[in-house]
Amino acid sequence: MPTETPIALIVLTQAGYETARRLKAMLPEIVIFGKGDRIDGADCVFDDAMETIRGLHGEGWTVVGLCAAGILVRALAGMASDKWRDAPVLALSEDGQVAVPLLGGHHGANKLACRFAELLGGQAAITTAGDRRLGFALDDPPTGWTLKTPDAVKAVTARLLAGETVTLRRECGDASWPPATAFREAGPGQVADVLITDRVIKATDGQVVLVPPTLALGIGCERMADAGGLRDFVRTVLSSEGLDPAAIAAIGSVDLKGDEPALKALSADLDRPVRLFAAAELEDLTPHLPNPSDVVFQEIGCHGVAEASVLALAGRDARFAVEKQRRGPYTCAVARARDKSVDTGAGKAPGRLFVVGIGPGDTLYRTGAAARAILGSDCVVGYRLYLDLARDLIGGKPTHDSELGEEAARARKALELAAQGQTVSLVCSGDPGIYALATLVFELIEATEDRALRAVDVDVVPGISAFQLAAARLGAPMGHDFCLISLSDLLTPVAAIRMRLKAAAEGDFVLAFYNPQSKRRRTLLPEARDILMAHRPPTTPVALCRQLGRPEESITVTTLADFDPAVVDMFTLVVIGSSETRAFDHAGTPRAFTPRGYAGKQT
Repeated sequence: MPTETPIALIVLTQAGYETARRLKAMLPEIVIFGKGDRIDGADCVFDDAMETIRGLHGEGWTVVGLCAAGILVRALAGMASDKWRDAPVLALSEDGQVAVPLLGGHHGANKLACRFAELLGGQAAITTAGDRRLGFALDDPPTGWTLKTPDAVKAVTARLLAGETVTLRRECGDASWPPATAFREAGPGQVADVLITDRVIKATDGQVVLVPPTLALGIGCERMADAGGLRDFVRTVLSSEGLDPAAIAAIGSVDLKGDEPALKALSADLDRPVRLFAAAELEDLTPHLPNPSDVVFQEIGCHGVAEASVLALAGRDARFAVEKQRRGPYTCAVARARDKSVDTGAGKAPGRLFVVGIGPGDTLYRTGAAARAILGSDCVVGYRLYLDLARDLIGGKPTHDSELGEEAARARKALELAAQGQTVSLVCSGDPGIYALATLVFELIEATEDRALRAVDVDVVPGISAFQLAAARLGAPMGHDFCLISLSDLLTPVAAIRMRLKAAAEGDFVLAFYNPQSKRRRTLLPEARDILMAHRPPTTPVALCRQLGRPEESITVTTLADFDPAVVDMFTLVVIGSSETRAFDHAGTPRAFTPRGYAGKQT
């Protein structure tokens, strides 16, 4: 796709929705946001178009409005910061025949407009002068390139547009961009107006310097070597050879090193991906290594890690910019690709696992981070119901589901898929760290000796938990100290649950009960009511919040004295106030709040 940010299609009319459906059939990763009272079948619905557009743009989505350009302009007036940071914004006519980039033209909007035009048989209304007249823009280089001197682009582009002679020196990189026909080749000793290099240089005034991703970095290190030491070593080697770190396309190593903290830290420091190779793959490259090692072969089954990794990335015919160097527990090598790019898809990635909370169910309560994680994943794992709730984001991605109660199996499956080099989302309702799957993932990682599983990068993406939505519906019952207690004895001994109930009652906490009771478990909730009755007034508010965030949602407020546990099921969250919690009728809506201050003090 032309942009790395998730794409939101904002649809206001049924005609626009038909065009959106055509696009989604060809680009299933896009998300259709439809006006709730006009559109039937959108992935997400909204009431206020302006608020939705502003919210999505603020979260970094690529916003495509199937509407008049003026609507987008008015919605985002005052939000545009500068051309280097604005996420793409496009207006697309309802019939899909005209695509107009409004913001972020050189950050994906122009390319996306052209893509839409190609798919829908329309036209891209590109207004940036460089693209229109030159067919390229110096501040929109190919993926992976780095523009080192953005302030110089405007003046050089103006000279090109004026038909003046602009010189170019290409020291490395893809010869097809920018097109040589637009420039005159800089002569020997001449300072080029546009310089393409992978060296560290000091640009002259007005010079455009571009760094293509021509270098592959290979790393070997001893087990659990210091991360700071590796970073300093690599920076020193690059500096001594005059190589720009921005020219590194990828970092290679043997797959046994996938869980090394030093390698992960180096990847983060250079902002470049790690690619891992099996020892047998690296051994095949031994005839091309300048410094093969029998010692390394005895250790891991190949005659080199650093040098072989860079050849696996840059090609067997790559030129070594730095042959293997060693410092203490580290080795590194650097190679420059010849006539092709560094293959950043070679080998496999260490793998990444997002443990994603999708909230209570309604898409309105799903975070932008959760949407991005799922949209950016190769596959999705989860309980069937949760996969259905996120179907708009999953699209055609492969899914792996299992039954309720098979949480450990889901966590293991997600980790195993990630260990194969995939980016995986493991979805659960609410928040993944609250009575959910994040803890299972870390239990498995802590207990395993499988280094491939330990190498997986894990990101926990928070979601809105049931108690948070219940509190919002009620008003502010958690306005002071509160605690959450699960009444399920499947994993927690009954004695421990009783101990926590008693402590919470004595501490006068507001409580929220998860898993309050099922068809089989019918005793602990009545016990909890009796324990609380001994420590707080019979008038204490009790809220029964059922099917939160779903069409069947209902909320009932009663008192501790009148609370009947028999009406509670597994779809209900029970909120019980402290001795200070108050409830009242707010124009027909039941409300509950707990004052912030102690002893009646207000702040």
